Amino acid sequence: MQTRRFDIKKLGIETKGKIFADLDIGSLVTHAVRKGEGELGRRGTLVIKTREDHPKYGRARYTGRSPQDRFIVDHPEIHDDIDWEVQDGKSKKPINLPIKPEVARQLYKQITKYLSAQPVLYLQNRLVCADRMYGFPLYFVTESPAYALFANNIFRDLPATTKDIPNKPIHVLFAPEFKIRDPQKYGLNSNGFAIIDSLNQIVFAGGLRYCGEAKKAVFALLNCLLPFMDVLPMHCGANKGEDGAVALFFGLSGTGKTSLSADPHRKLIGDDEHGWSRYGIFNFEGGCYAKLIRLDRVKERDIWSAVRKFGALAENVVVKDGDMDLEDASITENTRAAYPCKYIENVSFTGGGEHPKGIFFLTADATGVMPPISRLTREQAMYHFLSGYTSKLAGTEVGIKEPIATFSPCFGLPFMPLKLLTYAELLGKRLREHKTRVYLVNTGWTEGPFGKGHRINIVHSREMIAAAIRGELEHAQTERHEDLGLEMITSCSGIPDPIMLRPWKTWGNVAEYRDRSKELAAHFIKNFQQNFPDAPAEIAGAGPTLKI
Repeated sequence: MQTRRFDIKKLGIETKGKIFADLDIGSLVTHAVRKGEGELGRRGTLVIKTREDHPKYGRARYTGRSPQDRFIVDHPEIHDDIDWEVQDGKSKKPINLPIKPEVARQLYKQITKYLSAQPVLYLQNRLVCADRMYGFPLYFVTESPAYALFANNIFRDLPATTKDIPNKPIHVLFAPEFKIRDPQKYGLNSNGFAIIDSLNQIVFAGGLRYCGEAKKAVFALLNCLLPFMDVLPMHCGANKGEDGAVALFFGLSGTGKTSLSADPHRKLIGDDEHGWSRYGIFNFEGGCYAKLIRLDRVKERDIWSAVRKFGALAENVVVKDGDMDLEDASITENTRAAYPCKYIENVSFTGGGEHPKGIFFLTADATGVMPPISRLTREQAMYHFLSGYTSKLAGTEVGIKEPIATFSPCFGLPFMPLKLLTYAELLGKRLREHKTRVYLVNTGWTEGPFGKGHRINIVHSREMIAAAIRGELEHAQTERHEDLGLEMITSCSGIPDPIMLRPWKTWGNVAEYRDRSKELAAHFIKNFQQNFPDAPAEIAGAGPTLKI
């Protein structure tokens, strides 16, 4: 019989120091404070600083993901499955950076040698994927109690026996204090790196202090594995009502996935990563990773409460008089907190649900052009899934200072290593099978672009989403957007002023709106033509029809 016991010697770690396996939250917090890794807030939150002002690079590092420090091991067996050509739309830099197996082995040996020399190591026996049929035991090894706490909070509890989990384990080695001395020798871009080995199901990282690196590296690994099990991996939040009706929320960081999925009137399934199998949907993780900057105590009270519970882990938050100041962005805009889903009052402990009734594509549109909510046909849903339009918000990646318009296919391009049509075809298959309704929701700006207008009130976004889930928008009045071709919902209960549903009516200058609108439509068309020239005609024709 398989059990949860795991010997780290199997990973090549030969340590003479202490190994603390599966310490509880209280013990991990105590170890982290004693080691000087963080300070304890008045209400029990462990606050750590991941920022590092690097003398060579001359900027603050490790307060957000560092995409150019993440590599995928280029094994011959998986080479043709990975999209090595795909680039970030803004920087034009490749997203899936290859590293040769022999180079990866050299770096792995350095990581295991470093960990073997540590006086204390922490092992967390965890699980990813709530559906046992698709689950993977996950063994997380680190020298840091704070990062062990992160793994404890984010990933699921591993059951006492793993006999009903058919898949081989995933191993994660995370060494935030390790620095490679000669990165150029290994083809690295800095002295920090994260390596994803999908063939051997190993993630190992050194010198990267931002907790999100570990979370997203595991997510990318699952996105390599699950499509071959007929599971669509999704960068989305999920919740369900008392009747079991499931809603999914797609979007990049800062678009509102965490806030909108944590609805006090619905049970939270998960805030960020899910799979959609032939049997329904399931959460990959057991925790939430919420953005904290300017979190509203009234509008986002569930998250506000959760991040102040004992054992929650906050990153780069300024502490004043013993309490967290969520208004202070002096360290970074990308302040974060990791906490177990059970810290949310209204949570689904099963981590799963039936096939979704409604899907919401969230876009934080910084141009102020996008309507607050639009109803999509299946073809439009495929078009906008492949387009993945949004704005990268400040702090979510190194160097992002203000919103930047971007197209991120699957609403998670940096985490989708396979050919993109692989994911799109799986989505199309599920939509056909279950006739799920899809909506495009703008959680970004209105009454003008960023800098002139203001962000759409999350209360209004919740009202529109609730109406859609209730079925009220199935046959609601719509008006076709002249440039984007979207069927805009023009009447919705809970919205006090229907004018806001027609975005050009909220601008002081309609001509300026039209100019911006045509410009955005042109961006959509150009992006789709460049990246998906072979897409089926019915999908390519479902986007804007503006002639350019």
